[in-house]
Amino acid sequence: MQAFDLYAILPELVLLIVTCLLLVASVYVPERVTSTPGVEQDIFHTPRGVGFVYFFTIILLAYLIIALIGRMGDPALVAMNGLFQSDPISNLLKACSCGAVLVSLIYSKQYLQDRALFRPDFIVLVLLALLGQFVLISGANLLTLYLGLELMALPMYALVAMRHTSEKSVEAGIKYFILGALASGFLLYGMSMLYGVTGSLDLIEIFKTVADPRVNHLVMAFGLVFIVSGLAFKLGVVPFHMWVPDVYQGAPTAVTLMIAAAPKLAAFALLFRLLVNTLLPLMGDWQPMLILLAVLSLIVGNVTAIAQTNLKRMLAYSAIAQMGFVLLGMLSVFDDHAFSASMFYAITYVLTTLGTFGLLMALSRKGYDCETLDGLKGLNKKHPWFAFIGLVMMFSLAGIPPTVGFAAKLGVLEALVDGENTFLAVIAVLASLVGAFYYLRVVKVMYFDEPAHEFSISGSGFTKGLLSLNTIMVLMLGIVPAGLMSLCLDAMRRTLLGS
Repeated sequence: MQAFDLYAILPELVLLIVTCLLLVASVYVPERVTSTPGVEQDIFHTPRGVGFVYFFTIILLAYLIIALIGRMGDPALVAMNGLFQSDPISNLLKACSCGAVLVSLIYSKQYLQDRALFRPDFIVLVLLALLGQFVLISGANLLTLYLGLELMALPMYALVAMRHTSEKSVEAGIKYFILGALASGFLLYGMSMLYGVTGSLDLIEIFKTVADPRVNHLVMAFGLVFIVSGLAFKLGVVPFHMWVPDVYQGAPTAVTLMIAAAPKLAAFALLFRLLVNTLLPLMGDWQPMLILLAVLSLIVGNVTAIAQTNLKRMLAYSAIAQMGFVLLGMLSVFDDHAFSASMFYAITYVLTTLGTFGLLMALSRKGYDCETLDGLKGLNKKHPWFAFIGLVMMFSLAGIPPTVGFAAKLGVLEALVDGENTFLAVIAVLASLVGAFYYLRVVKVMYFDEPAHEFSISGSGFTKGLLSLNTIMVLMLGIVPAGLMSLCLDAMRRTLLGS
């Protein structure tokens, strides 16, 4: 192992070592018991070491964000004998993933405490899932990609089923596990066929081999079908979307946020590594499949969301449609603008998702989850600022200016038109118009309906301030998106040149 190998995997090493230390250290921190004076029954048990673990996790994530941003200027390099790559795209996506997990943990703290889920094992599972995302984002070998994918998925299965007293949560965990295992099997079988044809697991060697006209194209095509199917399961796009609504609804809202935010960035990285970095010579085979998946996701996701009254199911179908837009950005091959537009869309969607679920958790309290449209009725009459936060997030998901969602959708549409895919751009616009209906319905409920119950805002002042900052960022990046767009474009160009 060379020095640059250690440098390349340093963020992963730091994350792994600190996670293991936190898990062990939490055992030796005594349990804290507090009670209300004069009330014998009101006793609150804080799980062993959770405050310690939470505090150092926040510090760890903040450090990783700063360190990864500092590595943005480093050239692309392949380390660990071709198993691992560190490039501008991986550093940017890792930094965004750390930011998403950091914000998710802060938003979730009060929600988890009210439901006795704020435990060291919860935080450790989240960090292990983040480690899987790191490995997946930097995979330079089919084996590394698969290991990263499984390391990300396995903690998520446990998180979904963590509320074992809830039948919905346990059912969602079982569905997620079974369908996730099926998707992993598809992906692994496709990779094995790819290995059988090329004789290599290295992405660079596979790229060189599949460009050779002498390879068995029929076997390659079959392998590609399995790989795209596995990717579609992980992205949650139609017709492989059946797990998404049930898991979003059944999981605790804090866990739903963990699934809906950072893993989307890792899924984009997996899509980019396999289809663009590795199988670009086979674009004539995978392009039509992506077009079909994207169009079906846009139509089915937006149309089905109209019938939903549960907000988490509605946001699940919304996520399916949003992933359709991400796929559309991958269709203009040899176009770094299109790829960067797709990455910009994924990052800004995660930012909006954080604010949306953060609002739902702020409106939840002990014994009550804000999950239905009725839970938002008349919010503006009681808490105008939080109603405004909801309005901004819904406008961004719908792609209405001046929010960042509009800039993201516009970037993808421009890439489609520049790539002479005008028909797909028209379909995307029409699907977005359909989607605007159910997003604006949420705004109508908050601003024009009478309150159905008393509202109480949970969370600390810091959490509420962070939610407000999240809202301001959604607006500011919509008004001035050039900075983040340039960062995505520069990272994409330098990565493609380095590869």
